[in-house]
Amino acid sequence: MNTEAMNLPEKCRILGVLDDGVASMGQSALAHLQQAQWVVGASRTLQLLAAHIAPQAQQRDLTGAMSQVPEWIRAAQATGQRVVVLATGDPLCYGIAAFLQSRLCIEAIEVIPNVSTLQLACARLGLPWQDMKFSSVHSKDAGDWVAGSDPSHGLYGLLRDIRQHDRLAVLTSPFNTPDRIARMLVAEGLADDFEMAVAERLCQPEERIVSGISIRVATQMPFADLNVVLLWRSTLRKPEVLFGLPDASFAQRHPEKGLITKNEVRAVSLARMQLRADSVVWDIGAGSGSVGLEAARLCRMGHVYAIEKNVDDCANVLQNRLAMGISNHTLVHGKAPEGLAAWADPDAVFIGGSGGELTELITLILQRLKPGGWLVMNFVTLENLSVAVETAKALGANWDLLQLQAARSKPILHMNRMAAENPVWIVCAQPGGVA
Repeated sequence: MNTEAMNLPEKCRILGVLDDGVASMGQSALAHLQQAQWVVGASRTLQLLAAHIAPQAQQRDLTGAMSQVPEWIRAAQATGQRVVVLATGDPLCYGIAAFLQSRLCIEAIEVIPNVSTLQLACARLGLPWQDMKFSSVHSKDAGDWVAGSDPSHGLYGLLRDIRQHDRLAVLTSPFNTPDRIARMLVAEGLADDFEMAVAERLCQPEERIVSGISIRVATQMPFADLNVVLLWRSTLRKPEVLFGLPDASFAQRHPEKGLITKNEVRAVSLARMQLRADSVVWDIGAGSGSVGLEAARLCRMGHVYAIEKNVDDCANVLQNRLAMGISNHTLVHGKAPEGLAAWADPDAVFIGGSGGELTELITLILQRLKPGGWLVMNFVTLENLSVAVETAKALGANWDLLQLQAARSKPILHMNRMAAENPVWIVCAQPGGVA
């Protein structure tokens, strides 16, 4: 006989419930609810099922008290009492089940799911959902979306999903509403690329499905608090070149040959940065933004922080970012190292221009780099090269130097010649002790 199994506490049942209450529950789930000695749920759900909760059962409202729920369950199980947690729809789809599983042993809970509200919204509109990206904006109120916001914004993850998927179902919140999502799409130049529908108060008498509206109209429409947003592309996404874009594809200042890290140097610099899909990147002295924006495309799940002191260059970066459809990129108009303290620690840093603060910048960056991270610097003058190398030596950094000089073919009469680009020195460094 398995004595350990005999000593296991009564499982906590997590029951999925829809807004038509008991009508949405199976016999097994209803029996667990009626026999429960502890019932935990949001105030609205507790009220909805009040008639089916035993009069002697203890009720706990989890609204604003999510962190206390695991302890409530442990306390009830320790005294051999039956516990039920009420959740909306499928508790394993952006629900409470994952939270409880991470804090209680899996053997201590049992999930009895219902239809997800996302699935139900798709059913109302007859939209297949097997290839949909499910997303949620159940986060703090961060206000309307502002282009260039960092990952702390409540809509950041949704916008990343929208950039990468053609069909989405979105759980909203009282703050992050359908009209706010629509305004974000307009701000990012995506309003003409998507169609939108909103399913309100599903399984309630006031249920309403709003479809056939333009994104721009939706920016000013009020919606009921309980809703699901469906988005699907009306225009096909164009295949994107992720690496090695032509110099001419970037807006740039043209004092002579254009203030841009040239294609060949950019490619080598990006390669030396050792980027991953989730890398956090700093782009210091962004210029036209070419390095940082290509890094943002490569680091789909990461983020690029860029700083540029020239106002005209900043305007070019913003123009390039919009044209390339990039959202995981923040630009600051300023002179490094001002403002860098607020940025997340980087996996890779690119310096294309320093504004004369090179020693201070290198020192700061080598302190902030994550383990295994790389600092990559481009120089065209001997003086800055000398400062960079001597600073790296003084800090005990691991460093190496590459001189890169490219020549491009140019027509001359009916023939072609090779025209040399200016030589560029690429200095790469890691903190001392990094292999």
